[in-house]
Amino acid sequence: MPRRAAVPAPLETTAGTSARARGPQQALQRLGLRRPQDLVLHLPLRYEDYTRVTPLAQARDGDEVLVEGTVLHSEVHTRGRRQLVALLADESGARVTLRFFTFYPAQRRLLAPGARVRAFGELRGGWAGWSMVHPRLLAPEAPLPAGLTPVYPTTAGLPQAYLRAAIARALQRMTWEETIAPEALAELPGAQGRPWTLREALQLLHQPPAGTPVQALLDRSHPAWLRLKAEELLAQQLAQWQARQARAQLRAAPLQARPGGLPQRLLQVLPFALTAAQQRAWQDIAADLARPQPMHRLLQGDVGSGKTVVAALAAAVAIDAGWQCALMAPTELLAEQHFGKLVQWLQPLLQPLGREVVWLSGGHSGTQRRAALAAVADGRAALVVGTHAVIQQQVRFARLGLAIVDEQHRFGVAQRLALRGKRVEPQALEPHLLMMSATPIPRTLAMAALGDLDVSTLDELPPGRTPVVTKLLSHARRPQVIERIRQQVAQGRQAYWVCPLVDDSEALDLRAATATHAELQLALQGVCGPDGRPVQVGLLHARLPTADKRAIMGAFAAGQMAVLVATTVIEVGVDVPNASLMVIEHAERFGLSQLHQLRGRVGRGTQASVCVLLYSPAEDGRLNEAARQRLRAMVETHDGFEIAQRDLAIRGPGDYLGARQSGAPLLRFADLLVDEPLLAWAQRWAPRLWRDDPQRARQHVQRWLGACVDYLKA
Repeated sequence: MPRRAAVPAPLETTAGTSARARGPQQALQRLGLRRPQDLVLHLPLRYEDYTRVTPLAQARDGDEVLVEGTVLHSEVHTRGRRQLVALLADESGARVTLRFFTFYPAQRRLLAPGARVRAFGELRGGWAGWSMVHPRLLAPEAPLPAGLTPVYPTTAGLPQAYLRAAIARALQRMTWEETIAPEALAELPGAQGRPWTLREALQLLHQPPAGTPVQALLDRSHPAWLRLKAEELLAQQLAQWQARQARAQLRAAPLQARPGGLPQRLLQVLPFALTAAQQRAWQDIAADLARPQPMHRLLQGDVGSGKTVVAALAAAVAIDAGWQCALMAPTELLAEQHFGKLVQWLQPLLQPLGREVVWLSGGHSGTQRRAALAAVADGRAALVVGTHAVIQQQVRFARLGLAIVDEQHRFGVAQRLALRGKRVEPQALEPHLLMMSATPIPRTLAMAALGDLDVSTLDELPPGRTPVVTKLLSHARRPQVIERIRQQVAQGRQAYWVCPLVDDSEALDLRAATATHAELQLALQGVCGPDGRPVQVGLLHARLPTADKRAIMGAFAAGQMAVLVATTVIEVGVDVPNASLMVIEHAERFGLSQLHQLRGRVGRGTQASVCVLLYSPAEDGRLNEAARQRLRAMVETHDGFEIAQRDLAIRGPGDYLGARQSGAPLLRFADLLVDEPLLAWAQRWAPRLWRDDPQRARQHVQRWLGACVDYLKA
């Protein structure tokens, strides 16, 4: 790799330089750059090319170039906005205007007429000719560097020059040995010729020589980038394989139902038959529960695919084997929906056995809470359903055999570990763990982040469900939507109206739930349902007391309320088959996954259902590109897995996996949308590397992930 000259220092000096230079070590700490390896892995955002002077006659509009010439004219304009303006001519006679809206006396001296100067910046062309705004001024006699100049992500108090020097020193001290077997590198997808060493790849990314294709560096397709992404993905897959092997060493109680036991009796009393997908998932889970190692399985399925009944069957196995089950949901509304269904299905079967389904809530009164805790502690509570209250320290299980976490991505790692940590003493047996998600996970994301999990997928809906028609309407057509609601409720149908805020906000121009509730009450005044009674409009949001939320939701579910105005508290878990119209206001403000979840609240009965996406364009009448893509996806497809794939393409991995992404699964360099071949390579080689050289495999994981490996335990 050729040695490169130092980056030419800017000629201008400013009064603020010393202030900006204070405390660069503290600024490095703020960026998390504490060790040499942290600096080496702090890669450039972009590059500047000071390796050659570009004649103005050869330049193109929008190029970042280094030009050199003589100052023909320089003055400070005081009319309008104060600015320093200089006219520079190069050897060909072509000219460029240099503009500075913030400048110092030293810059005025440097741009004196007749002076020779170099200027680096973005060249803009217009009717008045070439111009540069706030270019960097450089000494014309300084030698040009041999390579591109990196521009790093930085923070206040950390100048680029200091950061470049610190990273260059770290590169010189780097003694990383290769931790990937040569035969694995030989199969690396996209490698051209001899595989790059890690040192070569990092050296080039920090100090690319002149002539390196900049676009390949920026779009991360250069072989040096491929090597770095392969390192990262392999570390992730090694860590997940390690977590899976470590979990195989743990012990759990083998749970098997007796012939003709509780699961069989539950299947007999259910008012519906399982779909083929539910049967497959149930068989997978039953096989896992029968093993002496703890199950660690994700049950994922689209909205309305019937995950709760599969969870009920898993709970029935644990109970029939003489153990307890706990089900934890992120919101009280969702937990209560589960509780209602599970009581309906299981309580009649448990009562003759002297056992019960128990509700555990943070809002319980003292007497209720003591009774619930006692039932959990003495084993009468066969199934405990609740929110975070389930993992509180006072909750003591007699024999917890199975833990079920719904909407698992909404819980932090510590919360999931706390539920698993309620193990049985003195045997210290781990409970089996079943996680559920109604947010389908794209295949590539599942490959990358769920390698330590077993996954069951419900990819079909129960029979009788009708597709929901999705309509995209501008806010200007709001009166027509309200008229549609009048017609629906007069026929006995029910509707949701979802708003993003509870109260009006001056900061955001969004219609609040309270204002919409008042508006719909007025609009529906005098409208009666088929029974002749005036229709009722309810308001539901997270700030309401628990008892009020329960009463409102109960009234809506019972058909006593025709319209429910709500915030996203109804996003998951609400099941009212008679609701056939969903209106989502300011739909452009919602995430794609959230929109799909809300749409899933309707279409749960046999009648045709409609989801109306009301959007409010900006003042210019347009939506931003991301919002337009989200709304287009909602109209074009109802497939939750397709929705998830589009969501991944729009916003990246985002929050699909919750706090797991605070640990090992987080990817800094690889892009799951384009690097699937590298991911498949890493999956293929991780077990072989652990088998052939476990010491180097551990070294590789520690280098890239460090303590973050602990997050895989959740």
